[in-house]
Amino acid sequence: MTAAPSCPWPPADLLPHAGDMVLIDQVLSFDEEQIHTRVIVRPGGLFNRPDGSMPAWVGIELMAQSVAAFAGCQARVKGDPVELGFLLGTRKFECNVEHFPVSSELTIHARRSLQDDSGMGVFECSLSGAGIQVSARLNVYCPPQSASYLAEGAAHD
Repeated sequence: MTAAPSCPWPPADLLPHAGDMVLIDQVLSFDEEQIHTRVIVRPGGLFNRPDGSMPAWVGIELMAQSVAAFAGCQARVKGDPVELGFLLGTRKFECNVEHFPVSSELTIHARRSLQDDSGMGVFECSLSGAGIQVSARLNVYCPPQSASYLAEGAAHD
């Protein structure tokens, strides 16, 4: 078994997001089937409560961004551009807390369990930190050449 490589790219170079919408801090490792990312909860974030904590439902977005970073890593390794993807939904979301306290270090793991040639995929995800356990199954869609996919959709409006 080979060790998963560390990621030479910052999350902003792997996600089709900008500025405050990039919520993950670091890609710890990735391989052909999975990714590990990290977030430290800091006050003043886009989704933070007045006390600085982050609502637990944001965990779904953290997982989705980890999946997007996985796709970004795969694209970068191949020399392809980072493409836009869509979170279609989540199932089996389980969480043992209502919020993530300020200064919490959260580790997110996403493992691909299914992906077809059309871009449909399913990822088993977990998020953990001190006293925090979250899990969910994310359904995602990353169409080939997403820019042309979006342009095609706009032409039909």
